[in-house]
Amino acid sequence: MTNASEPDLLLFSQEYEAKVSKSGQRKNLEFEPLSTTALILEDRPANLPAKSEEEAQRHRQEYDEMVAEAKKRELKEAQKKKKQMKERFKQEESIVNAMVVWNNEILPNWESMRGTRRVRDLWWQGLPPNVRGKVWSLAIGNEMNITSDLYEIFLSRAKERWKSFRETGSEMESDADSADRESSLDLIKLDISRTFPPLFIFQKGGPYHDLLHSVLGAYTCYRPDVGYVQGMSFIAAVLILNLEEAEAFIAFTNLLNKPCQMAFFRVDHELMLKYFAAFEVFFEENLPRLFNHFKSSNLTPDLYLIDWIFTLYTKSLPLDVACRVWDVFCRDGEEFLFRTGLGILRLYEEVLLQMDFIHIAQFLTRLPEDTPSERLFSCIANTQMISGNRKWTQVFNALLKDKEMEKSSSPTVKNS
Repeated sequence: MTNASEPDLLLFSQEYEAKVSKSGQRKNLEFEPLSTTALILEDRPANLPAKSEEEAQRHRQEYDEMVAEAKKRELKEAQKKKKQMKERFKQEESIVNAMVVWNNEILPNWESMRGTRRVRDLWWQGLPPNVRGKVWSLAIGNEMNITSDLYEIFLSRAKERWKSFRETGSEMESDADSADRESSLDLIKLDISRTFPPLFIFQKGGPYHDLLHSVLGAYTCYRPDVGYVQGMSFIAAVLILNLEEAEAFIAFTNLLNKPCQMAFFRVDHELMLKYFAAFEVFFEENLPRLFNHFKSSNLTPDLYLIDWIFTLYTKSLPLDVACRVWDVFCRDGEEFLFRTGLGILRLYEEVLLQMDFIHIAQFLTRLPEDTPSERLFSCIANTQMISGNRKWTQVFNALLKDKEMEKSSSPTVKNS
């Protein structure tokens, strides 16, 4: 039997019923059928044997069944859309209500309310987009005492260097410094073009291209000891989407100065290994089957965690989901980055258990674009950051202490 689309079926059904009711009986009309389905009901041409009564009845029954099935699917689709609309309206109403609470109650009394159970619970549900940047700024803080004026100073320096490179190809510095600086500036230019390409707003000619270039350039002048490291563009871009230019720079410099981010962006191998070791303690505690599978596959945390931490999940997760991760990261600090990693592994545990080394590494580098926010956060909520009555900070500090003891007991230290 030839398949037909639902609109064809319903359209033909309506015209057929109208034709029958008008004439009182079906006539052998010569016309182009509305769809191939119509051939079921049409009489055969005069030069062919007519349908038997039994065949005609069977065709009528088949046609009625097809129309009934089409109507059933259409009703099911309409119910599904109605449910989706209802959920969306409910979500929008929830966002509006939360926005009112954040703007009228929490933000005016930030210091006294930020740590309360009510605010923490509301925070976990995701920040309303119009207060997100403000809350991030307050939560990240400004320990570096960066001001808008300071940003303008370093931005001017960056522009002078860009101009110098364009005109002479070098600066009045040592060759090594100049090469490093040029390499850093070239990497910025390259990375900007690869930042959220589907959005088309950070690429050359896009509305945020120059803005992102400015924030990253100013940072390399402000922190020449760190310079530009691949992945920074994603963090700066998310801040630019939620904050004004100078505010984005202030949040960016303070965020990158946090211990975990500084360890990764300065590529402190020893400290990074301690973070990986702490992560594995909780990995084994929460997901022993998957932990053993990774072990047997020789898949170590650095193969996926580095990218996750470098970009704060903005490159691996859908942007809206990553922003919600940032919400709670700003609330809970570095621990939540590793808890999120375990939540992702929990969400896709059954899939990952069926994969080998190569496929796991590929999967974790670029997670499914339809990664569901609610299910992910449910998995994160079910991830306990406690091992042997020790919390993340205690486990990590114990590993740091072991590191210091190793140093103090080394022959080099003893003989010095």
